Amino acid sequence: MSLNANRARLSAITKNLLLQWEETRNYWRDARGGEFGKKYIEPLAQQMEKASVICEKLDRIIAKARNDCE
Repeated sequence: MSLNANRARLSAITKNLLLQWEETRNYWRDARGGEFGKKYIEPLAQQMEKASVICEKLDRIIAKARNDCE
């Protein structure tokens, strides 16, 4: 599986997780739910976005390396 395909899969999984979290927050409205979101969900979403950007950069680097080796 290519790096670009993995990036797309990671993006889709993250989007699904965030949608599920929003649905959960409709029922889990107390302070603990807010703490959980701030402690786990928000940092995870930020890290996934950074990972996506890094995967995109790595994909370009790998493509350049392949072209240079041909």
